[in-house]
Amino acid sequence: MSKQRIFNIIQIGNKDDIPSRLFDIFITIIISINILVMVLETYSELSPYFCFMDKIAYITIFIFCLEYALRIWTADLLYPNLSKAKAILKFLISFDGIVDLFTILPFFYLSGFVAFRILRIVRIFHLFRINGQYDSFAVIISVLQEKKNQILSSVMIVLILMLASSIGIYYAEHDAQPEVFRNAFSGIWWSVSTLLTVGYGDIYPITVAGRIMAIVTAFLGVGVVAIPTGIISAGFVEHYSRVKLLANFAKDEHIDLITVNINDVHCWNGLRISEISAPDHFLPAVVMRDDEALIPIQELKLKTGDKVILAADVYFLHTY
Repeated sequence: MSKQRIFNIIQIGNKDDIPSRLFDIFITIIISINILVMVLETYSELSPYFCFMDKIAYITIFIFCLEYALRIWTADLLYPNLSKAKAILKFLISFDGIVDLFTILPFFYLSGFVAFRILRIVRIFHLFRINGQYDSFAVIISVLQEKKNQILSSVMIVLILMLASSIGIYYAEHDAQPEVFRNAFSGIWWSVSTLLTVGYGDIYPITVAGRIMAIVTAFLGVGVVAIPTGIISAGFVEHYSRVKLLANFAKDEHIDLITVNINDVHCWNGLRISEISAPDHFLPAVVMRDDEALIPIQELKLKTGDKVILAADVYFLHTY
């Protein structure tokens, strides 16, 4: 089996490629078994079976190591514009590479950090291509990127209110409960549970001023939780509205379009949108993949079967 074929199976994973699909299913099963063993080993009642579980864990880790080695070996195909050494280094420091490493190393060296193996569950999402470079999950990444400033602002509001309520509850309750509210930061736990409307009840105010503070904080918490939710929801509505407009505008306004079909040998295959060289005065408008219309964000990686719709510059001057 050629190196390119191995790369296509373990890295790209096309739905129409049966070996690639089987590999995804196989790795998903191995990941699930590995996590299940880790969970079962926390039950003391199953201690007689720990030896058997350890053997299963060794087998799954061996498979993970083999997969990791193959990904390093084919890194130059993942980053074709880099030298082999630079491609390997880029993979090792990439999100996927770091996750792979930290799900293998704890088994051998960091027994005190066995919980790192839970990171292997992240790979399940990669296998089904719902990470930031593929299919429907690209919509979520796109929305979060577009609304990141508003989301960060809402997070800052949460942090400010959290600190303010923590300081306020300290002054209101310190004299009545000195052991519970020892300083301004000791009320952070109460502030978090109240502001986010969880209300565990392990710490609570007993004074009138403290209860008034709790009521105000709880009311503010309802609004604070609603702010990022509304921002993200509005982002999804805007995204799908934009996709619909992109699909209809060119036809209505008679804008010149170019359709580029990506096949195995196309020079754009495997490249990100930011890396392709479009003809002069044309820009990517939509990427069609598996009957889905994707917004061509910079990090979206093209693969076999994609259709890239290029539109003339005037296409992007339309106000949506």
